[in-house]
Amino acid sequence: MLPSGWELTIFDKHIDLLSGFPFKSAEYSNNEKDICLLRGDNIEPNHLRWRNVKRWNCTEYDNLKKFHLRKGDFVIAMDRTWVSSGLKVAEVQQSDLPCLLVQRVSRIRSKNTLIQELLKQYFSSFKFEQYVKSVQTETAVPHISAKQIKEFPLLLPPLPEQRKIAQILSSWDKAISATESLIANSQQQKKFLMQQLLTGKKRFEGFKEKFSVRDGFAKKKLGFLPDDWKVDLICNYFWYQEGPGVRKHQFVENGIKLFNGTNIQKSRVVINNTKTCISPEEAYGAYSHFMADQGDLVIACSGISVDKFDEKIAFLDYSHLPLCMNTSTMRFKVIDENIANINFFRYFMMSHLFKDQIRRQITGSAQLNFGPSHVGNCFIVLPSLEEQQKIASILTAADQEIDTLQQKLTHLKQEKKALMQQLLTGNRRVKVDNETEAA
Repeated sequence: MLPSGWELTIFDKHIDLLSGFPFKSAEYSNNEKDICLLRGDNIEPNHLRWRNVKRWNCTEYDNLKKFHLRKGDFVIAMDRTWVSSGLKVAEVQQSDLPCLLVQRVSRIRSKNTLIQELLKQYFSSFKFEQYVKSVQTETAVPHISAKQIKEFPLLLPPLPEQRKIAQILSSWDKAISATESLIANSQQQKKFLMQQLLTGKKRFEGFKEKFSVRDGFAKKKLGFLPDDWKVDLICNYFWYQEGPGVRKHQFVENGIKLFNGTNIQKSRVVINNTKTCISPEEAYGAYSHFMADQGDLVIACSGISVDKFDEKIAFLDYSHLPLCMNTSTMRFKVIDENIANINFFRYFMMSHLFKDQIRRQITGSAQLNFGPSHVGNCFIVLPSLEEQQKIASILTAADQEIDTLQQKLTHLKQEKKALMQQLLTGNRRVKVDNETEAA
């Protein structure tokens, strides 16, 4: 039963949709003064990015007025519309202008029967995401059509109620955006703090402050470091092991879980959905020396983008065991806890000091693919144990602050999602002009 005054309708009756112009790639411009072209590659969930942007001769701009974008327009990528991080739909901001709409991207504006601010909420709804997933073609490049967007079904309230719903949900968006900004700032501060602490530019009271560059080609690349810090091969302080390449024919449905790089997500180990196992007989037999231990520092070491490498380092705890290492992963243990601290080593691996050493050994790749032989050529910068512990403690506190904000963000998004489900279906009504539309 429809809520009083609501209409069961489709997008087509309430939106103005325009598909982009078929610009010829051979005529793209490299002149930074020319007009940006908005292509599908420039659209990410909830925002536009202009990295590797293509341009068009600005003298032609006025001749293509139909394809001009303006602030508040919504754009949607018609190819690969849904990605793991969400739908490739974004709102055009003033800072994105001027730009022109390109083929395989659609521009959407609301008509006078639909509040533009509410249109944004429909695009971010679970229902629209599921709709796109259900109608997109199952080809090498999944895509949707303008017709399919227009056919999206929705329950539409009267305009006064639309405005109120949009106002309520926008307040949640502001809280979410503010929290995301806090997280970004905290992450940036932590990154700067790591750079300062792990190179000795920021020292604790009572420690020496003289700097020098070490002798030797590889050590020189590390730059100026405190004189009282050791610079030595990682293998002299940490034991490490790469997982074996367990073959597919060895997999069983129930047994000991195998640990892969995909099990490290945002600096945490996630194995709940892992179905790849080997038999207990093999795990505790031929592969017994690959069985992981509580407190192991584990990393993914294959096919990892440099930008995401920090998220692919984590600790194993008791709840993850029993667990057997597998291909493209490594684990680390400290050899002497009176000399080296495993928490400090974790942050060292996240720093440019470690990543630059790995990159120099695999030049030409945008991804990190390395193993024990590469790690064996890497040096660690090692303060005294006391200073290692202090550095690790400060950076751990920074991580905890970020985790708290992430939890808050997750809670806000879940609360908004539940509220949207209620408001956009009429199950929960809002007050308009001081009168309650329904219970």
